Amino acid sequence: MKDNQPNDINFNQISTEEKSRLKRKIENSVFAYAQKKRRRKYAIGFAAASIILLFSVGLLFDYSKQDVSPIETFVNASKDVIKTEEVKLILGDAKNIEITEENSAITYSDNGQNVSIGNSKLVNQNVGTSKDVVFNTLIVPYGKRSEIVLADGSKVWLNSGTKLIFPATFLEGNREVYLDGEAIFEVKHNKNQPFIVKSKDQDIEVLGTVFNVSNYKDDDAVLTVLKSGSIKLHYTIDNFMSSQSELKIAPNTLATYHKKAKQIKTKTVEVETYFSWRDGVFIFRNDPLKTIMKKLSRYYDVEITINDNDLANQSFSGYLDVSQDLEHVMQIIKEAESAQFDYKLTSNKKLIIN
Repeated sequence: MKDNQPNDINFNQISTEEKSRLKRKIENSVFAYAQKKRRRKYAIGFAAASIILLFSVGLLFDYSKQDVSPIETFVNASKDVIKTEEVKLILGDAKNIEITEENSAITYSDNGQNVSIGNSKLVNQNVGTSKDVVFNTLIVPYGKRSEIVLADGSKVWLNSGTKLIFPATFLEGNREVYLDGEAIFEVKHNKNQPFIVKSKDQDIEVLGTVFNVSNYKDDDAVLTVLKSGSIKLHYTIDNFMSSQSELKIAPNTLATYHKKAKQIKTKTVEVETYFSWRDGVFIFRNDPLKTIMKKLSRYYDVEITINDNDLANQSFSGYLDVSQDLEHVMQIIKEAESAQFDYKLTSNKKLIIN
């Protein structure tokens, strides 16, 4: 078949205007081709980056799943416990035991099967095989305190409004408990099995020591005070990447972890200020009245309102014997300080300060 288009073009016979149109057409074609190649290149690069990102997230997800301990899995799966008026112990078989006696210590046998409550009550639970981990929960409502001896011999004193989750007996690996609230730990030494106190945003690793940790949900910071021995704090510094850092502290040190800022600060303190509540005494040294009232609110299970902001931020110092009733304690605060204020304790467990 004969081609109607000439094989050779004589550019000398093309007008200037035609040359310009031809040039623009060629430039547009080259530009479009280049754009198409760039789009294809970016699309391939973006797809590759997406695959890498998804793969990385997958690895991070898998790692985080592997990094979750059995006690954290149990905590995450647990339902919120209905508010209780008495100290409550929940065993592995979901048996609920209310402890109504004051100062009734709870003691576990080394295999976790036998639990003594006070001097007269003994309960039993099935802890399964040697490979099964059976978790128990001790709930201390506001206005109550409790103490417990765990299966390894470690002692824990729980302050008001505190929940402790722990294995009935410690198997191989770390000895891990989970705390929500405030407690004093006197850990039985075992160099082969570190004791870990887990809580939201912070873990405490210890071999054998005495320390206090306060981590209430409605507080802005986690307070950890070491009395003796040595502990290592593991705390969150980045929620998105689940990044953590660690800090080892010495005795007489207060470590304050600020939950929002994801920062930790330390200072030397008089440790008895943070341990005295175990003996029914609150020690305050230039603490704002609002801080004192928050502790008393938990200890006596009352709702406290301070209507004067200047008064709420005024500092107070002294010793309070909280084995006395709240009326007596408020009289001591009022008489010991120069601040003038009035208060009213209502019948529905509310304290109003003006």
